[in-house]
Amino acid sequence: MREPDYQCLIVSDFNVSNFAGYLDNDPEAPRLACHCGPFGQVVQVLGNRDLDCWHSPPPDCLVVWTQPGRVIHGFSQLMAGGNVALDEILAEVDQFAALLAAAAQQVKSVFVPTWVMPPFERGLGMLDLKMRAGFSVTRMRMNLRLVEALEQVPNLYLLNAERWFQLAGKAAFNPKAWYLGKIAYGNDVYKEAVRDIKAGLRGIAGQARKLILLDLDDTLWGGIVGDIGWENLQLGGHDAAGEAFVDFQQALKALKSRGVLLGIVSKNEESVALAAIDEHPEMVLRRDDFAGWRINWGDKALNVADLVAELNLGLQSVVFIDDNPAERARVREALPEVLVPDWPEEKMLYRKTLQELACFDIPVLSREDLDRTQMYVAERKRKISRHEVGSLEEWLASLEIKVVVEELDESNLPRATQLLNKTNQLNLATRRMTEAELLAWARQPNHSLRVFRVTDKFGDYGLTGLASLTVEATRGRIVDFILSCRVMGRRVEETIFHHMLELAAEQGAREVLVEYLATPKNKPCLTFLESSGLSRREDGTTFFWKTAEPYPRPSQVEIEVQPA
Repeated sequence: MREPDYQCLIVSDFNVSNFAGYLDNDPEAPRLACHCGPFGQVVQVLGNRDLDCWHSPPPDCLVVWTQPGRVIHGFSQLMAGGNVALDEILAEVDQFAALLAAAAQQVKSVFVPTWVMPPFERGLGMLDLKMRAGFSVTRMRMNLRLVEALEQVPNLYLLNAERWFQLAGKAAFNPKAWYLGKIAYGNDVYKEAVRDIKAGLRGIAGQARKLILLDLDDTLWGGIVGDIGWENLQLGGHDAAGEAFVDFQQALKALKSRGVLLGIVSKNEESVALAAIDEHPEMVLRRDDFAGWRINWGDKALNVADLVAELNLGLQSVVFIDDNPAERARVREALPEVLVPDWPEEKMLYRKTLQELACFDIPVLSREDLDRTQMYVAERKRKISRHEVGSLEEWLASLEIKVVVEELDESNLPRATQLLNKTNQLNLATRRMTEAELLAWARQPNHSLRVFRVTDKFGDYGLTGLASLTVEATRGRIVDFILSCRVMGRRVEETIFHHMLELAAEQGAREVLVEYLATPKNKPCLTFLESSGLSRREDGTTFFWKTAEPYPRPSQVEIEVQPA
């Protein structure tokens, strides 16, 4: 059996052995090895890192799952009929949040399910949401207070446990299991919790799916557009299935607004299919909502691979949705890294099936995520312009590329960390760090870290580059050099080196080393270094530059350095 990807510590005020068993044995990646803190000692475990459960072995992630009446004494008193002020209860919530925030500094990630109550607990009945001291309204305020108190803890994630209990229904709570074994919830609840926690861990590790590739006929609309014409498609209108297709498109557009790319792989005449997308009045998704497409009569597996390569993504980033089971089977067999969910025959289940997928979770939503589709649409226009201009140098000059340099700060830290942890190809050292670790590294003496935003006349690429520098005496070293594949080969690489080598010279470095650390995916970084103009040492992986001679700045790129 292979080694676990994460060591997980579970801290709870109820018996979590069943939950730990599901986490240990769930076949979905990542693989976890779980151990539980002492039963019922939540506050003691969170407040004392000298306990054995923190060291044998040290956990990578922490799950803190509590019941509101057992960890918040004031809420327990309220449920027993006591007269407890809301402010007193919320003050306890603040204390609990402080313990969670402190514990979060010891691990890479923390998951905290929200507080729930059994559905048979009616509280004050019809007054439970009307009176300030109602059980339900107090619990809601407690959860909201927890959200507010922990909002700025970057590696702590509150999970909506209410949804798990709704899905589990009557099986969510069993009083007999509680009295016999202090088992608070049913196994169906634990299964849903495992699903969300693993989706979260994949997202933190940069393994969320980034691209949905869609069929058209009987997937985005009802009917075969080439046979019946776009005017007769089943889409919108006073029709149950037509309404369902519109709702499905709206759900896809909502994912797009979160940074998930959409693409088309369809067996159709391209002109006919695009006319339907452009002209049908009930279409929610239009041409510029798609990062790319392959609309032809070729093999869908080949088209998927070709489009994914064009978008500079990996197959492990893709979800393929098609109503035809034969096409799904073909892609699933030919491209096993692609997620091909089973798709219902019933059109009215499309939106539900999409929203049940637990593969799009990401730990932070950056401006680049929100603008991702626009960036790909702009890239499509750049490629068209490439064929209209003569030489590469003329084309680059025509793009009017601008690089803006910023120091690392709180505003760009989330995106910088995302870039550090997710970029594989043009990545000098392939270091992986949390937001707190990256910020702490950058603030050390003699350390400098810069991020780079790139724009051109077609649009904004966003924050796409990162480089870091250390200087000791007269020798500098570029530690990180990272650039998104979206701007590779457009002289942005040389522009970043120009700035960083100039910065090193300003800090007294006479020579700057650049050490390439090979990984299975970062060969493009070595290729760039070999053509960068830097000198190369005999070991073949160390490059250097003498700062007495300025490193040339590409004439096609404008550079702007933002003040600190």
